[in-house]
Amino acid sequence: MKIVIAGKGGVGKTTIAGSLARILAEKHRVIAVDSDPSMNLHTSIGVENPAPISELKDLINERTVIGQGLYNLNPKVDDIVNNYSSNKNNIKLIVMGTVEEGGEGCMCPENTFLRALLRHLVLKRDEVLILDTEAGIEHLGRKTAERFDLMLVICEPSFKSVETANRIHELAKDIGIKNVYGVANKITSNKQLNLIKKGLNFEVIAYVPFDETVIKADMEGVPLADMNHSNSYKAIVELAKKIEEVEKA
Repeated sequence: MKIVIAGKGGVGKTTIAGSLARILAEKHRVIAVDSDPSMNLHTSIGVENPAPISELKDLINERTVIGQGLYNLNPKVDDIVNNYSSNKNNIKLIVMGTVEEGGEGCMCPENTFLRALLRHLVLKRDEVLILDTEAGIEHLGRKTAERFDLMLVICEPSFKSVETANRIHELAKDIGIKNVYGVANKITSNKQLNLIKKGLNFEVIAYVPFDETVIKADMEGVPLADMNHSNSYKAIVELAKKIEEVEKA
């Protein structure tokens, strides 16, 4: 099962991604991938951040650079999960890191290597994959994206968030992700939930209520999964059940 978590910045992608990793790891082996430049998925899981893959300059150059401006598009990446991840129970966390492209555009050793790694995680590994994305999903190549089982677009009750979610949905369809569902987050009323349901051009699979516990967890730098009596976490548990139902359908 391969899952992409997307949405406008600040809507709660990372909290939901990390919580889903913790929940699904109770029954499955999970690889969680942090591709957001903020690199803080680890706080929602409860592990130390591993070294960002993009900073492994010597390794990347050794495996990717063939000559001046020439790159191996299929470098060796099958050892990365075991050697450059943090671990917690059934979860392995990989941090992609950021790429300073300079004048080379998108074809640089780091980007070439990261794309090859993502292809490997999607196409060659059999763990549950949870990808916490940066804003937008343009970095997902078509052949990679079409192998994801579903995308969850996290949306809070605001016009900007709904507008961004609809743009992400259209782009997801364009690159071949067939199962795209909305998750309404930070909901305090039926009016807010209806705003999202009516505004989105695709199905809302679940909603997560606003919860002060989420703010407390963020302030303390601990996973929501470790906080007692969290209504938000209970809702994410129900979301995980729905995800598994979609997978079985």
